[in-house]
Amino acid sequence: MARITTEAALRTIYAEPRGRSIAKELAQLDAHCQRFIRLSPFCVISTRRPDGGLDLSPRGAPGAAVTVEDAVTLLLPDRPGNNRLDTMLNLLADPEIGLLFMIPGVDETLRVRGRAELDDDAALCERFAEAGKPARLVIRIHVNRAYLHCAKAFMRSRLWDPAALPAERPVATMGEMLRDQIGGPATVESQQEMVRRYAEELY
Repeated sequence: MARITTEAALRTIYAEPRGRSIAKELAQLDAHCQRFIRLSPFCVISTRRPDGGLDLSPRGAPGAAVTVEDAVTLLLPDRPGNNRLDTMLNLLADPEIGLLFMIPGVDETLRVRGRAELDDDAALCERFAEAGKPARLVIRIHVNRAYLHCAKAFMRSRLWDPAALPAERPVATMGEMLRDQIGGPATVESQQEMVRRYAEELY
């Protein structure tokens, strides 16, 4: 096995992309992309760290995680989290952002790229209030690329297939994993206790 270091070497394994795999990349959000986002309660954000590394962050909300303002603008309200602010600090250093949108039961995904800015305008944050609490701030995303991604990954993983779900939780609870990773008391918060606590802190 040899290490591949050039595109030419890579192309000896993979054919050149052609046809609709190239043509499907759009410079703005058409009606299908906008509807996809409006029906997506979950997305993953990609940002670049100041040291050149990459970060991924999941975001979710009932109905839609992100609001479509127009064909080139998305609004993503930010909610209480762990206060690490990885995504925010990354965007201050480098505004490039990528998003992967998912709809439960749909095997295709939507990939979007753009440039982001952070906005704490009081009226804008109030517009996205939940449970009587405004958004902490809103990430405004200026879209420059969007395209639908094929269903193969979700078909292979059977992610939405109820028959593929494990009968029991396949990994330790969050409390147990963190205890083993960073230490702490032998008795930890149960999964049910964690879910109840999170429910009180969502907004």
